[in-house]
This record gives sequence, structure tokens and C-alpha cells, in this order.
Amino acid sequence: MRLLVVTVIGVMLGFFIGISFPAVSITKLHFPSSIVSYIEDKNSALTAQAILNHAWTTARNAKGNDTESSSDTAMKIYVPTNPRGAESLAPGIVVPESDFHPRRLWGNPDEDLPFKPKYLVTFTVGISQKENINRAVKKFSDNFAILLFHYDGRVSEWDEFEWSKRAIHVSVRRQAKWWYAKRFLHPDIVASYEYIFIWDEDLGVEHFNAEEYIKLVKKYQLEISQPGLEPDRGLTWQMTKRRGDHQVHKETEERPGWCTDPHLPPCAAFVEIMAPVFSRDAWRCVWHMIQPAHEKIGVVDSQWIVHQVVPSLGNQGQSEHGRAPWEGVRERCRKEWGIFQTRIAEAEKSYYEMMGVPPPNVTFVH
Repeated sequence: MRLLVVTVIGVMLGFFIGISFPAVSITKLHFPSSIVSYIEDKNSALTAQAILNHAWTTARNAKGNDTESSSDTAMKIYVPTNPRGAESLAPGIVVPESDFHPRRLWGNPDEDLPFKPKYLVTFTVGISQKENINRAVKKFSDNFAILLFHYDGRVSEWDEFEWSKRAIHVSVRRQAKWWYAKRFLHPDIVASYEYIFIWDEDLGVEHFNAEEYIKLVKKYQLEISQPGLEPDRGLTWQMTKRRGDHQVHKETEERPGWCTDPHLPPCAAFVEIMAPVFSRDAWRCVWHMIQPAHEKIGVVDSQWIVHQVVPSLGNQGQSEHGRAPWEGVRERCRKEWGIFQTRIAEAEKSYYEMMGVPPPNVTFVH
């Protein structure tokens, strides 16, 4: 009897003590700024703690809980119109597109691109056609970004050309043009370019002017096009033969029996794959028709690497005002991190204002 009475009194005492204290909910983990600063200085790079803090908080908010209040539910971000996988991000922080414009590792990001090319030209090349590609590239003004896909792995030998030092080089041995196009010309990557040229390496361009070509494409509102081919050199189709009395043609007459419909290929709506030019809208459609290889993603634990923390990237900076190159790179990293913090804060603020709820108090670790 005494044991029973003591047990009941203990349970009641514990209950009243428990309800007398406020509930504690651990939702975020922050390191003291002194520790984070030490980590940053120790590695001469950005701390990942701030990113992990925000990612953890966002993931916990998105996971949901049967016991959370209706106000907590309203604070969760879910935007179904965002790109797949990014639904839990505020729309203002989502940037679904990119480009091939090189950026500096130092200075202000806003000053990186005083000029942006409007068009993209790609060539799939081997070193044996180096001189021919050099002649072709000279036909394109600074309005055209140059991208070379190297199928022979020989890249450094192109540095004798000044334009090659500004071009983008992608090297994968023994692949075809459309293999590169599928993997490196995703529509979201080339979206900043009005037209995309996907050309072979063996084209003679003596009678070609890129700026004039763009004018005609725009004038005739061509979404997919190619330059006319010299009539007596390597022709296969009548449609792609140059006509001296036209600026542009969209139909032709083929050999008897070749066209079941005069408005269908190869008598119309037809270009060859050696030198096609796509508008960005047309390329978005065409890219999805190129059959990709089936690929899977994973981590192979039985074969591993070691991060040696060699500051090789820092040495690629530029020495300014008597400072070492790595100092400019580190300062640039901090600037870009500050820009990102501002963007994400403003994006989430705009989202919550749109939803009519006050934003949560989320503090980043600097």
C-alpha cells in the first residue's frame, strides 16, 4: 500500500512540474559566430554551416508533422509551379536557366559581363581541322559565343589562336556531335542565346557572313535553318541546294517519287544535320527528341577519394592593389555569399507577403 501511494504521488508531482515549464522545440542548430569565423579563416573559404542550417530548417518545415498547428502549416513553402524538385523554395530564389558566359574569380559580380553574346556557335572538332575552324570562327563577330567540343582530347594546342582563349572547350574522346549536344546544350543552359549554331568542322565559309545570316533568319522568321549548300559540292538533297535567285526558300521539287507531300520533308520543312541553326524555342523542342543514354546516379563507397584542400582555385585569381590573388578570390566568395543571402531572404519575404502570413525569424550564421 505504501509503495502504491508513493508511486501515485510521484507521478502527480512529475506531471505538475512538467506543465509548469514552457514547451521547448529544437528546430535549428547554430554554431557561435566565433567558431564559424575560425572555421572560415582556417580553410580560407566559405563555411558550409550557414547553408546546412537553412537547408535543415527548410527540410524540417517541408516534412510536416501531424501535431503541428495550422499556423506552422501555413509557414511551409510549396510552389507547384517551380521546377521539379524545387517546390519547397520561394519562387524568387529559383533560377532555372544559366549560360556559358565565363565569370571572374575576383571583383564585383555585377562587373563581370560588360558584354553578353547574343548567339552561340558550336563546332565538334579534331586537331586536324584546326585551320579550317580558325577560318570559320573569324566569320562570327563578338555577338557569337564560341563553344568547341573536342572528340580527340587535344585542347591545349588550340591556344595559338587568341579567340580560343576566350572560347568554351569541352573535351570527351570519341563522341559524336549530338552526344555533346544532348549533354551540354540543355535548353536551360542555352536559353540566353537567341540562336544556336550546331555545326560540323568541315564547312567552307568563304561566302558566309554570320551577321547577315541572322538578319535573314529574323526577316523570314525561321525557327530552324541552315545556309544554302554550293550546288556542285557534296549535295544530297535539292532542298538544301543554294538558289541564286532567292534570299530564302522553304520548298523545292525533288526527284519523282521522293515526296509523298510537297509540304513535307524532303521537299519542305527540311534541313540537314551538318550545319543547322535553331532558335532557342525550336532548340528546346528538338533537344527533347534526341534520345539520351540511360544513366543512374550513386556513390561508390568501395572506391574513395581524399579532399586534400589544395587552394589551386585561389591561385587563379588576379593580384590587385598589392594583394595576393587568393585574397581577391576569397573576397569574391564572401561577396557572392552575401548576394545569395540577400536574394534568398528577399525571395522568402516576397513569398510570405504573397501568402498573407508573417515571415519566420530565420537567422543566418555569418
